[in-house]
Amino acid sequence: MKVLLDTHLLLWAAGSPQRLPKAALSILRARSNTLLFSAASVWEVVIKIGLGRSDLQVDAQQLRQGLLLHGYEELPITGEHAIAVRALPSLHKDPFDRILLAQAQTEGLTLLTVDRELAAYGPPCKLV
Repeated sequence: MKVLLDTHLLLWAAGSPQRLPKAALSILRARSNTLLFSAASVWEVVIKIGLGRSDLQVDAQQLRQGLLLHGYEELPITGEHAIAVRALPSLHKDPFDRILLAQAQTEGLTLLTVDRELAAYGPPCKLV
């Protein structure tokens, strides 16, 4: 299975793996799964740090490099992904989560999330 992590899970996987739900750990540890992160997640981290979010104590460049070193694949944002956002119902307002969902739909990925609002879209979201 090809798995795209939402930003929340991605940050936990990279810096606080003890916070990951057991279901997420199982998926992340399965060697048969391909793990991906979106450029949108890195962008989200940069923006939120720039806005003064004190709960984010991460360097976006180190985060990206660490994920790549640990075998994650980076998923760029394409125009096709951006256009796919317009077809999403307005269940969730966060633009970063909406682009992650559009990427997962477009690329045939499972979007792993702890966000119940995002999971309300149904497949390809998987709530853990």
